[in-house]
Amino acid sequence: MLIRNTIQITGSLEKPILLDITYLDNANQKPVVIFCHGFKGFKDWGLFNATAEQFAKSGFLFVKFNFSYNGTTAENPTEFVDLNAFGNNNYSIELNDLENVIHWVLNSEYIAKQIDNEKIYLIGHSRGGGISIIKSAENKIIKKLITWASVSYFDRSIPESHLEQWKKEGVYYIFNSRTNQQMPLFYQFYENFSANKQRLDILARAKEVNIPTLVVHGTADETVPVSEANQLTDSISEAQCLVIEKASHTFDVTHPFTSKEIPTNFQRVIDESIRFLL
Repeated sequence: MLIRNTIQITGSLEKPILLDITYLDNANQKPVVIFCHGFKGFKDWGLFNATAEQFAKSGFLFVKFNFSYNGTTAENPTEFVDLNAFGNNNYSIELNDLENVIHWVLNSEYIAKQIDNEKIYLIGHSRGGGISIIKSAENKIIKKLITWASVSYFDRSIPESHLEQWKKEGVYYIFNSRTNQQMPLFYQFYENFSANKQRLDILARAKEVNIPTLVVHGTADETVPVSEANQLTDSISEAQCLVIEKASHTFDVTHPFTSKEIPTNFQRVIDESIRFLL
């Protein structure tokens, strides 16, 4: 029987993390896949629930979660109703959140009999890919890593030409074309990035990653060019790259996803990722 439960744990600065666990209820100890969503994303975006089910049916315990400051809430996990939290998010918070999730996985009595704690794997999409790379360099409990359309640098979120205005006004807005919301980034975002540039240098940290890694990217990625996948592959010692022709940044998935058919490119991402981790 397929089990899917949602649990709330403590994230950064005591703000809650909403976390899903999906697995087959049997006596097998399962490898754990922890999935990190990207910027303006959330754990239930698009086909992430279907993704969790496919991994679970292949023998994994799949964990996906909302970063604590991603702008959603426990009551509204798929809507950006807390823009103040979104504006106060930063990369350090997301790294701390991921560390909290890893700690929970390794120490929760709830799943203790279900997991093989020697097989903890990370998958990250887009910005979540960069977070997963840095965490894999920091936490040696991670044994395999997969990135989906990952960024290779975080500076892209810093509007250099607007820094003076950003500092003066305290906020910079990014338009979300899907929701028609003006999403705030408070100046603390830049201050945190500036204070932690060494830790947040993705390509430099990638050179510290010494585990099997699969870098997946689409040639039609409209957000992150495929050249960044090549940079990541060159930087990680045990990395292999899977380039998917004509695939978009989300591998042709949209939100909300209403079709009954999983896009061919996204299904290939799932299939190749499962094959890599088995």
